[in-house]
Amino acid sequence: MDLAYIPSPSTGVLHLGPLPLRGYAFCIIIGVFVGVWYGGKRWVARGGKVGTVADVAVWAVPFGLVGGRLYHVITDYQLYFSEGENWVDAFKIWEGGLGIWGAIALGAVGAWIGCRRRGIPLPAYADAIAPGIVLAQAIGRWGNWFNQELYGKPTDLPWALKISAGPNREAGLYHPTFLYESLWCVAVALLVVWADRRFKLGHGRVFALYVAAYCVGRAWIEYMRVDEAHHILGVRLNVWTAVLVFLLAVTYIVISSRLRPGREEIVEPDLDAKTDAKTDAKTDAKADTEADGETDSVADGTAEAKDGAKADAKDGADSTDAGKTAAGKPGQS
Repeated sequence: MDLAYIPSPSTGVLHLGPLPLRGYAFCIIIGVFVGVWYGGKRWVARGGKVGTVADVAVWAVPFGLVGGRLYHVITDYQLYFSEGENWVDAFKIWEGGLGIWGAIALGAVGAWIGCRRRGIPLPAYADAIAPGIVLAQAIGRWGNWFNQELYGKPTDLPWALKISAGPNREAGLYHPTFLYESLWCVAVALLVVWADRRFKLGHGRVFALYVAAYCVGRAWIEYMRVDEAHHILGVRLNVWTAVLVFLLAVTYIVISSRLRPGREEIVEPDLDAKTDAKTDAKTDAKADTEADGETDSVADGTAEAKDGAKADAKDGADSTDAGKTAAGKPGQS
């Protein structure tokens, strides 16, 4: 008899009339809001402006969702494109299936676009939102609980997850890998925040630390999972991906620390001040031009007055000379 276990929801969908509320989608949405909110607080604390993180997230989040879905569909294509499967299901993102690797990769492209439009450096933005991203992952993992998916090997531990019978799964008690990863993500967020405050990390190193730390946990959690996955040399694909991404993240931290130590002093230039300065400069230049024009006009007027006075004096002298000449001639009858 099982004395303790974690129950699974009987359904992943709640209906409010004709409107379905899916637990998986709800967890993703809550995670996004928490990530943007906390990232915004960190950005402002770094000297950025209120609303910048949300503005960039408008680009990053859709790109991330598309990237996460693409990674899942490509690496598990047999679920959608093999015989007997319906390829249309590849678009049903609400039924689960987001690969964090694709989400981060394509989400970074969206963030880069948003940062370019705001005139801010992507590494500084990534450092600010890193803890928020991993907290969003921690919340989003509970969507797998609603869908009864991505569980681990059978176990009789008190915190075992009870899975009901369903398509391609047997009823039983399994390792709650969704819970393990959720807790690991919370631990990574705490680690990243502590390291950032302790060592004043910058230039993308906070984000790289998050990636490296997450990969460590993801690698051992992958070994517990029993869901279908591709293998390379007998090892799950996501384990190889975690190892590769971990090495890249650590390499970036080492090289970046040597080339650009310290932290950025200014993460978001004051564009309004720049605009005002440009406007003032244009106004001053215009005023100088007008003043120069007025000076030239006065100078021209003075020159004209001098020339007129000289001409009048000359005309007066000519008249005097003519009168003297006429007075000296004899009269005629």
